[in-house]
Amino acid sequence: MALTGLVLAGFVLGHMTGNLLMFKSPAAINAYAKWLHENVALLWTARTVLIISVFAHIWVGIQLTLENRAARAGGPAAEATRRATIGSRTMPYSGVVILGFVVFHLLHFTLKAVALGDVAYGDDVYKMVVAGFSCKTVAVFYIISMLLLCLHLSHGVSSVFQTLGLRNERWRGRLDVLALAYAWIVALGFISIPLAVLTGCLK
Repeated sequence: MALTGLVLAGFVLGHMTGNLLMFKSPAAINAYAKWLHENVALLWTARTVLIISVFAHIWVGIQLTLENRAARAGGPAAEATRRATIGSRTMPYSGVVILGFVVFHLLHFTLKAVALGDVAYGDDVYKMVVAGFSCKTVAVFYIISMLLLCLHLSHGVSSVFQTLGLRNERWRGRLDVLALAYAWIVALGFISIPLAVLTGCLK
């Protein structure tokens, strides 16, 4: 779980950073997208690692969920469950919504299987993103999904520290704050784009 968590956490941070080029200029985000597609070997290596990590993450997540439910029968494990944070309690549910979002997001922007209106954008990624988020339903779904991602990451990253043996009593509070800060940075970075489109800052 720790390895897949690290891979996915690193990916979302990198993906968010690339997406923020929307605020630099249309040429910047389009050049970034072109560079990615021109480096086919790098792109498909990354995609393969991500696909494997996602399926492994889902499998381990299901196992942990079943184990946690079994532990609620009583004893120390049940007490730990009662003390759990909202992030840990909602991991299975936020995970399902995020998975649904990822599928839609791929259909929307990668496979272009979701209609984006009458805007002709061709290979212009900037126009494609603006057209996509000009639909309020899509933008709101994206924002809600990113808030759930924040919740998911805040617990997930904290758990990675614990799995690696770094989350002792001395560092627990600091690492939890670090995990929460990371989660909010990623979520707000992603959310800033549909908000900018809805408010007319990006058009």
